[in-house]
Amino acid sequence: MITLHGFPFSNYYNIVKHTLMLKGIDFREDLRYGDDPDWLSISPVGKIPAMTTAQGQHLSESSVCCDYLEETYPEKPLYPADSIGRAQVRQMMRVSELYLELPCRRLIPFVFAKKAVPAELEVEVRSVVSRGVGALNRIGSFDPYIAGAKLTRADISLRYVMSVVALAKAGVDWDVAAEIQGLKEWQTLMAASDTSRKVDADREANQDEFFAAIRNRMGG
Repeated sequence: MITLHGFPFSNYYNIVKHTLMLKGIDFREDLRYGDDPDWLSISPVGKIPAMTTAQGQHLSESSVCCDYLEETYPEKPLYPADSIGRAQVRQMMRVSELYLELPCRRLIPFVFAKKAVPAELEVEVRSVVSRGVGALNRIGSFDPYIAGAKLTRADISLRYVMSVVALAKAGVDWDVAAEIQGLKEWQTLMAASDTSRKVDADREANQDEFFAAIRNRMGG
């Protein structure tokens, strides 16, 4: 059986978890915060999440884990059958990660610490995120899913990217989701699935323990 290592408050962990659940793959969860003595033997650079295959091989990086699942368990594909369709899905995932998730993640330490975001950083983040918003408005259809009629990996990725964007909102008072056409309706659609409900419930249940682990790591 596959083992997914990490914690449910992590958006990257939840991308892999959602993928496993949608594909109907049996797996177990191993709750870790990356400070275990043997963690680097599972995740080479110490990142969350990591995954151990049914054959015992360790993999890290959420995109790598999801690609492995797609290739090894092709019965419920999460990519289009044609090469241009697959490339377009990957493009949407890359845009959402580089131009939404990563810049917004820079604001999270200030949000957690309840400190004001430096003005220079806010300007920089807004500039990058605005490019991402514009790109998704140009290439996303949200009809009803981001790439069209069928749910793909781009939907799973963007759903958990937006969880980081939502956290960062407190730092800059900017409703990014409202500026992406069709996104709020898509979020309602995505949230209604049994898979999303399960992932969301586990994330909420993990919240207090996650913050306690962060405080402990910081010596607080």
